[in-house]
Amino acid sequence: MRGKLWSTLTAYALAAVLLLMLSHALLRLLPGDFVSAHWERGDALLDADQAAALRERFGTEESFSGYLSALARGDWGCSLALEKPVLDLITEALPWTLLLMGSAHLLATALGFIAGMEVAWRRGSPLEKGSVAVMSLLDGVPELVSGLLLLLFFSLRLEWLPASGAQTAYAELAGGAWFADLLRHLALPLLTLVLADLPGNFLLARGSMLLVLDAPYLETAQAKGLPPWRVRYRHGARNALLPLVTRFGLRFSLMVTGALVVETLFAYPGLARLLVEAVGRRDLPLARGIILFSSLAVLVLNLGVELLYRRLDPRVCHGH
Repeated sequence: MRGKLWSTLTAYALAAVLLLMLSHALLRLLPGDFVSAHWERGDALLDADQAAALRERFGTEESFSGYLSALARGDWGCSLALEKPVLDLITEALPWTLLLMGSAHLLATALGFIAGMEVAWRRGSPLEKGSVAVMSLLDGVPELVSGLLLLLFFSLRLEWLPASGAQTAYAELAGGAWFADLLRHLALPLLTLVLADLPGNFLLARGSMLLVLDAPYLETAQAKGLPPWRVRYRHGARNALLPLVTRFGLRFSLMVTGALVVETLFAYPGLARLLVEAVGRRDLPLARGIILFSSLAVLVLNLGVELLYRRLDPRVCHGH
């Protein structure tokens, strides 16, 4: 068991090293750099000496060894466009992304699990057939489409909810008014991500529960006269929950991609929108820092999910 744990940790450590290399190399494949993106446009052309001086000033030719040396000192660099430390900018945007993605992921997982469990216990009923049809349809709708429809209907047509941002600009709100304003701005991007993640959780929970409905231990629990809710959630839920635990970690990394679409569409001030802006400006230190931070966070989360899975299902540890 301990040997498998060390092999798992070694694999994740190697993945982290690979992420360091990719975060430095991939963005350099983009055409242009910070200087060309800001000064070499249209009629604002630079001669060779001016361009070289600017590139030397902004340090656009940093080597990989210099990058690693700076990271070892805790220096993630400074944004070329915003002229602020990369870690400070990440720290400012991270709470908004955690609020949006964390809430959406937890809500979609909980709702999908409960709904899938309940529908599985009503197999063959019109409710089950209708729910599966609706969820299968929603499962094929991308975040961009659902987000645009929600934006057009609830914001532009009905004018119930804000179209962009995370807070009302220049509004000096406090207490309950501040919290209500926060929820109103969060509603549409949150609903967009929930609609994207809910169908998969629902279908997986339903399928997992159907596999254990006829298990002997459930029949024994029912024969003892235990309440139906206890049979479902105390005895059946643990086995049905295992695939969702695995999906939780895998889907979280995919929701980072969804956040790129949603945060850009709703002008939400999170890490994904900051990344899009950094890439557009060719602000290499900021874009590289966001990619590295997000990748390492997903890696750590997946490691935690794997360790949790081993605890929930001891057979994984013993190789059965």
